[in-house]
Amino acid sequence: MMRFGLTTPVVTLNPKASAPWEREAGPAELRRIAEAADRLGYHHLTCSEHVGIPTGVVAERGGRYYDPLATFGFIAGFTERIRLATHVLVLPYHHPLEIAKRYGTLDRISGGRLILGVGVGSLEEEFRLLDAEFEKRGPLYEDALAALRAAFGRIEPSYAGSHYRFEGFVIDPCGVQERVPIWVGGRSARSLRRALEWSDGWDPFRLNLEELRTLLAQARSWPSWRAREERGERFEIVLTPERAFDVSTDEGREQMRTLARGYAEIGATVLTLRFRSRSLESFLEQIEIFAERIAPDLARA
Repeated sequence: MMRFGLTTPVVTLNPKASAPWEREAGPAELRRIAEAADRLGYHHLTCSEHVGIPTGVVAERGGRYYDPLATFGFIAGFTERIRLATHVLVLPYHHPLEIAKRYGTLDRISGGRLILGVGVGSLEEEFRLLDAEFEKRGPLYEDALAALRAAFGRIEPSYAGSHYRFEGFVIDPCGVQERVPIWVGGRSARSLRRALEWSDGWDPFRLNLEELRTLLAQARSWPSWRAREERGERFEIVLTPERAFDVSTDEGREQMRTLARGYAEIGATVLTLRFRSRSLESFLEQIEIFAERIAPDLARA
């Protein structure tokens, strides 16, 4: 059965997707959103990572990015079930043990509700700002994925790879999920290959339905895909539709149903949704309508 998460309003201001009311919103509004999503049974909330956005790309990417660790620590304190999905952490900015310790603590505090969405990163200026290696980020990223899998949820982790090696250290607290779900972000065939090799799911961005259909059809012939099927391993296809709808209208509800069915047909197991809202109250109304009137129809389909 397909599950539904939310692109969390307020925490990121994307010029192409954010509503005007989000600009002045803050923790109080975020709390109401998270409490409602938790009560309504949504699968996850998202929060992205950027330390600093170059001024030249703010018009395209937006300038506001709440820190996911602090944001999810806040949300974990007043929610019970909803999962907390980084969408995404730029993994080459961090040592794998840093992620294992900091987000392992979050996993423990939240009762095992963390999902680690990770990406390779693309903002060269931000890499330079953080003294991270942009040109070598691919090999670093791949080794960090393997190292993170080896380290998360273990008090005395050990790993020896091409770029990272560690043993003889205690990481306490550590995550309560020994196999924390890792979703690999990206928008290329290479990102999907990495996801199949090192993670539990693929969480792409800025790909339309037809692009996704083509890429996923190709991937089903890859040895890595077939190997996972033979082993019976679940692999999440986590998709974020490009379009947002106002489901307070009959037309909007039918458009949302049609869109979700289209993504289900190409293999989506999780959808991360956005809604076109005029205010906080409008957003809260719509996530309730979706949860109570649309999601059950899709589950029966």
